[in-house]
Amino acid sequence: MSTAAIRRYELSARATDVFGRVLCDCREHHFVVDGPVHNGCPGEEVTPAELFLAGIATCGVELVQVFAREEALALRNVKVEIAGEIEPGNPVRPDVTLFNRVRLAFELEGVGQEEAEHLVERFKGR
Repeated sequence: MSTAAIRRYELSARATDVFGRVLCDCREHHFVVDGPVHNGCPGEEVTPAELFLAGIATCGVELVQVFAREEALALRNVKVEIAGEIEPGNPVRPDVTLFNRVRLAFELEGVGQEEAEHLVERFKGR
């Protein structure tokens, strides 16, 4: 595999003086992440699980826009809603916590149903 195809992303995370609150640094951006209340953490900021889901949803919006531009489609807007469920009593794997279910819903404006389905399928194929 050519190293030209490899994209590297880096982020650092460190504890703060507040239990369960983490400061993240990514390039020149800084943001706070809280562990969830059920872990005894503040739960006031975005949680790690929410950030994971946000990564998927934002990737969906961005890639659908890219695909529409590549195909010269008149896409005006994209909205993605995502929900994930973790069942601690029914783990997908015993060694790590994973979502049991994730549901994505896409809303595309400016393209027909067939074009919208095509764009979403391209995203799903990535």
